[in-house]
Amino acid sequence: MMKVKVFKIRIPEEFLYKDQEMLDNFLEAHEIMKVETAFVSEERYWSVILYFEDVKEIKNTVKEPKAVKYSAENDFLNFNEEKILNALKIWRSEKAREQNLPTYFIASNKELMSVARYKPAKKEELLEIKGFGKHKIENYGEEILEILDSV
Repeated sequence: MMKVKVFKIRIPEEFLYKDQEMLDNFLEAHEIMKVETAFVSEERYWSVILYFEDVKEIKNTVKEPKAVKYSAENDFLNFNEEKILNALKIWRSEKAREQNLPTYFIASNKELMSVARYKPAKKEELLEIKGFGKHKIENYGEEILEILDSV
């Protein structure tokens, strides 16, 4: 059965990261069927409507520890990684414009930096990067891998 959840992503920085983290955690834990977004300009926030199915939780089972995902920790990239990062940022800006979304909805700087460092060669490897769930990979995986190939 399909359920609906609405998130409010407020633009001011003191809310933005917390709101976005709540959304990211939700996206990771649920099977998302459809996403709708709208910008509420009077109040300056994004309204995100998620249509999802509950991931069945099996009771009384030991949960597998979540694999630690790769995340670029320091901000130092070598020349080649910088080139990849710049190409990814340009792609992200175009994507955001096209889909009428804020850039951080597509991928955060840290996620792009992690991609530039980790250089995944296939979709399964994208899953190993923090911030990349099934949803993001289905939407953008191919294009990200093409950029990595072409830089």
